[in-house]
Amino acid sequence: MGNGNLYIGLMSGTSADSIDAALVDLSSETPQLLATHSVSLANLKLPNQVSIKAEIHALAAPGDNELHRINQLDRALGQLFAQATNELLTKSELSPDKIMAIGSHGQTIRHYPTSNIPSTNTDMAYTVQVGDPNSIAQLTGITTIADFRRRDIALGGQGAPLVPAFHQSVFEKPGFSRAVVNIGGIANITVLGGDGSPLLGYDTGPGNGLMDKWIQQHQKKDYDNGGQWASQGNVIEPLLGSLMNTPYLEELPPKSTGPELFNSNWLHQHLVPFIKASPTDVQATLLEFTAQSITQALKRHTPTPREIFFCGGGAYNTVLMQRLETLLHPNLIASTAQLGIPPEWVEAAAFAWLAKQTLGGKPGNAPTVTGATEQAVLGAIYPGRNFKL
Repeated sequence: MGNGNLYIGLMSGTSADSIDAALVDLSSETPQLLATHSVSLANLKLPNQVSIKAEIHALAAPGDNELHRINQLDRALGQLFAQATNELLTKSELSPDKIMAIGSHGQTIRHYPTSNIPSTNTDMAYTVQVGDPNSIAQLTGITTIADFRRRDIALGGQGAPLVPAFHQSVFEKPGFSRAVVNIGGIANITVLGGDGSPLLGYDTGPGNGLMDKWIQQHQKKDYDNGGQWASQGNVIEPLLGSLMNTPYLEELPPKSTGPELFNSNWLHQHLVPFIKASPTDVQATLLEFTAQSITQALKRHTPTPREIFFCGGGAYNTVLMQRLETLLHPNLIASTAQLGIPPEWVEAAAFAWLAKQTLGGKPGNAPTVTGATEQAVLGAIYPGRNFKL
């Protein structure tokens, strides 16, 4: 399967802004991020001229899905993941045979774990990611590992979050109580006791997702750069209280969530009593909701982690980070860049690591996080030209 310990991780998050590709050297216990590359999804279209980003969000929303549309998106994203990989290799001046494997998360379009199923419902849990790994392996020539979440679901787990096992492997430090907070479209935390205690991690609620949707609706912008728009508004306390009363926030882990719950329709239901509210004030309230829900989750753990490291796009929202620093004082607040991996590349690096775990026949899930009945080797292997039995 090639040589060396070079792996590529591919990631597209809930916001569907871009495909991120990370070249990672996993020859030692500390991953070395060698190169990165992103392919923006903002202006790309399917062959029928439908916006790829809009189609991702449409298919992720509750309601009926159309099989043809999903498979068209699956193929198109598979080709774009391959493009991101090939452009990353060109940038790094590396040939495909130098890469052991690609770990591709894919693009989640539906996440329906057990925590989303009412107790009176007989539905089975499932999770769906698209981004055809056959196309990635064929167009890059590199063995590709994908479909990481469904084995954990089959074992009764949530299928998410999967990155806490990577956080533990890379960021845990004996004798130090730490947490890693990823703020993507959805926010999730990993609690690292540093004392041999069981790994803990779960989705806390919305990260950037609701703020992104709101500013797209009212400002025609993809995101609130640095939280500048939110900083011009005032928090609507009754609205914040309504949002914070969401039952999911009180559920005990293991748990995971996504835009199936925290979406525009859900938000508009909460906004009915506040029909005359200023859009700017709503944005300020959404930012506060993200900050409060993350803080509430962290403070439920005793003792509260003393070192809290942030990653994901939310780590660059200056106003959000300032608010979190105030709420979490006197704990140390820092970026994962201080631990060796820039915030925007942690998840892509994690899927490179998960690919290595799979090739090595090692488990990638953490049952104390996902609720699975046991550890398991995750993912399916799609051989590339470098694959040897």
